Amino acid sequence: MNMKAKSSLWYILGALIFLFFIEYHLFTPNVQQISYSDFKSLIREGKLKSVVIGSDFIRGVSKEDAKTQNQGKIYVAVKVEDPKLIEDLEKVGVQYSGQYENPWIRDILSWVVPLVILIAIWGYFFRRMGNAGTGILSFGKSRAKIQSENKTGITFNDVAGLQEAKEELKEIVEFLKNPEKFQRLGGRIPKGVLLVGPPGTGKTLLAKAVAGEASVPFFNISGSDFVEMFVGVGAARVRDLFAQAQEKAPCIVFIDELDALGKARGISPIGGGHEEREQTLNQLLVEMDGFDSRKGVIIMAATNRPEILDPALLRPGRFDRHVVVDKPDRKEREAILKIHAKNVKLAKDVDLSIIAARTPGFVGADLANIVNEAALLAARKDKNAVEMKDFEEAIDRAIGGLEKKQRVLSDQERKIVAYHEAGHALVAASVAHADPVHKISIVSRGIAALGWTLQLPTEDRYLMTKSELLDRMAVLLGGRAAEELVFREISTGAQNDLQKSTDIARSMVMEYGMSENLGLLTFEKDRRSPYLGVNGFGYGREYGDRVADEIDREVKRIVDETYQRVRDILQRKYEKLETLAHALLEKETLEGEELKALLA
Repeated sequence: MNMKAKSSLWYILGALIFLFFIEYHLFTPNVQQISYSDFKSLIREGKLKSVVIGSDFIRGVSKEDAKTQNQGKIYVAVKVEDPKLIEDLEKVGVQYSGQYENPWIRDILSWVVPLVILIAIWGYFFRRMGNAGTGILSFGKSRAKIQSENKTGITFNDVAGLQEAKEELKEIVEFLKNPEKFQRLGGRIPKGVLLVGPPGTGKTLLAKAVAGEASVPFFNISGSDFVEMFVGVGAARVRDLFAQAQEKAPCIVFIDELDALGKARGISPIGGGHEEREQTLNQLLVEMDGFDSRKGVIIMAATNRPEILDPALLRPGRFDRHVVVDKPDRKEREAILKIHAKNVKLAKDVDLSIIAARTPGFVGADLANIVNEAALLAARKDKNAVEMKDFEEAIDRAIGGLEKKQRVLSDQERKIVAYHEAGHALVAASVAHADPVHKISIVSRGIAALGWTLQLPTEDRYLMTKSELLDRMAVLLGGRAAEELVFREISTGAQNDLQKSTDIARSMVMEYGMSENLGLLTFEKDRRSPYLGVNGFGYGREYGDRVADEIDREVKRIVDETYQRVRDILQRKYEKLETLAHALLEKETLEGEELKALLA
């Protein structure tokens, strides 16, 4: 209930209390209820001036103040069948009269008034359920959150990086501000813009920035808000959303997580589709075809799974433009860090460009989390400003997980972990195409990491050569090779390393055509085209068992040859492996510069 309704309720209650006070304390004389025998005694003693006889009661006014009847005392008693009452009244000369009671009014008061009150209460609760937006009367209403002009509070200045995406979306702002500029030559305003990119890259932020730049109403709704357990509700909400948008035009309708609503129709692992979701999607397709974009209604949507969207959504005339919102590069990461660190008190030694270089592959949400974690770490240590060490610890937390200082390992396990991580680092420093090692640690982090070796690339990379892939495999296998070389025994600690190296070798053979024996062939289905397997399960293959055996042999050959190369490197540099391992056992953590000094 809002404040206005609460105030009205208090006013009504106060008025009723006031009327009750006036009725019973100002206008009602002093009334005393007595027994019938006492009433007869007052009559016989001649103390009553007048008597009113009703059907159920008898009322008399005393003679004590006969000049002003309103001030005289009134006696009321329950009527008893008494044939001699009239005689007694006439004998003492008391004025008496009867009182007629209308039964129709009494019946109304007894059942009509309670019925009216009950109807009023029901009406109040139904209005409450309808206004709440979640009641039974509002199933078909759109749940979009509407932000009016200039209410998003976000412009393109608040979005760092993403220059190509912003340039594409600036045209949308121009369409909304000045549509005649594009229509004078016969052009048509795009109906829909689909933002595609990994999670956390800023798709929703970009949509809000477009609304903020164009100064138009912004409808924000998630794809999952359309689908309910009741059939037809999703389609009704789509109709209501577009009806509201037409009234508010020009405006932007933003559907977040479109894949929750727009999955390909008629495809399911159990042989059927989701009827309610498909009906909702069909209604969305019809509405996008039906509305006139010249009125200035633009549909924007965001998804990180474009491969599962229905093709009918992606065709021209619906989502005309597809804007890729990719992970930021080094310069863009630095710009994003500047925005998030704007309100954070930084120490003089903080260099955001170095932090940007140490966070390859991080998206905007990750960088915001790093700045926040660094500020919390500095506050926990009662510092006056956030230092570079706090940012480094925040990055380590984001990559490796929370430090497990209470996890106690035996001396033998610590030695195995130390040699394992030293093997990774030594191989990374020995091969030509490996990323430089930034930090080595045997302090447990996360759920299962007993130690970790952090490598940071010197630049952002978008292509990998065969030599680089083989060197990356070599670094992964360095830990297992060091364990076998030193302890003549192997442990379970290399499980994740073996999995990653096998994945690289299989991708080289099946996807990249890097196998000399199999030639320039690929054997992997396009993962952007799901549901192409037999009976809708998994991914089908277009090669026989003989080729499958050849693929397995080729993958094994690549892994075995790389492992042998790693063993040769570690055997040649066994003394440096020992030096690194002993340094790790002593210090637990080695920085990149310390590693270079030990290997010099």
